[in-house]
Amino acid sequence: MATRTEITRTDIMPIEEFSAIRKDKRGEISAIKKNRRVEIGPVATAYFENYDTMWWQIHEMLFIEKGGEDQIPDELAAYNPLIPKGRELVCTIMFEIDDPVRRANFLARLGGVEETMFLEFAGETIVGQPEEDVDRTTADGKASSVQFIHLSFTDEQVEKFRAPGTQVIIGFRHPQYGHMTVMPEASRAALTGDFS
Repeated sequence: MATRTEITRTDIMPIEEFSAIRKDKRGEISAIKKNRRVEIGPVATAYFENYDTMWWQIHEMLFIEKGGEDQIPDELAAYNPLIPKGRELVCTIMFEIDDPVRRANFLARLGGVEETMFLEFAGETIVGQPEEDVDRTTADGKASSVQFIHLSFTDEQVEKFRAPGTQVIIGFRHPQYGHMTVMPEASRAALTGDFS
């Protein structure tokens, strides 16, 4: 089956139908997300998005906010850009620090972090591009705790990334958060399905 790259109005279930399958679907989505989550350093996690994760997110927003038909166009506009479009990976980065004071101090020094994410594999380096919907670093240099990053590939890079056992390093080159990690093989394998 072809990789889906966009959610349309016809993909949205009536909320009563979604409510009936929500519990079972949550388990299914959790299984999908398991290998799409990669921790980078002590407080950052990359959640790699796809059609299924964004379909779930839209339905959850509709279920929780109960905005009905009027809410649907806004949710489609917000989440469709985060579905990979064939030659890219897209991730939500979350900087997760429970203590609000520590979190505020940390984010105040993290401006521009969204420009420093990278993937390295098989002699290739891909630098992430932040989602252009809104600037996620304020004028005074404070970063948002949530970032949306696109990683664009050439055809040759896709083939190298797809090769079983390819070591993939993911990280940040920010002066205040210079962390990287080796992506688990199960994650690399799961993400190969995002390319079409």
